[in-house]
Amino acid sequence: MNVGSSGATRRNMFGDIALLLFLLAQASDGVLTYVGVATYGVGIEGNPIIAWLMGAMGEGLALTTAKVTAGLFGIALHLSSVHKVVAVLAVFYFAVAVLPWVAILFAV
Repeated sequence: MNVGSSGATRRNMFGDIALLLFLLAQASDGVLTYVGVATYGVGIEGNPIIAWLMGAMGEGLALTTAKVTAGLFGIALHLSSVHKVVAVLAVFYFAVAVLPWVAILFAV
């Protein structure tokens, strides 16, 4: 966060947008992963840790746990003013998680 001349904290617009996009990427990945696993089975999940969690906890609980945890880490980075990292992670998740699911589930 930036400190203004009056001493009051001022919001960082870039950081807020980066966090919003990161959380949107996490939510989108969670929903698309759930649809993908419901459609094709757990074997379609590319992350072995998430696939293991799904076997241990069930698909919904595993995805909720993973996505809430990732979201909390993103929020922690945002609160630590590491906004560029949050932005890079948002782009990364859209590129390697959301877009592939969209291609798998909606490609005609």
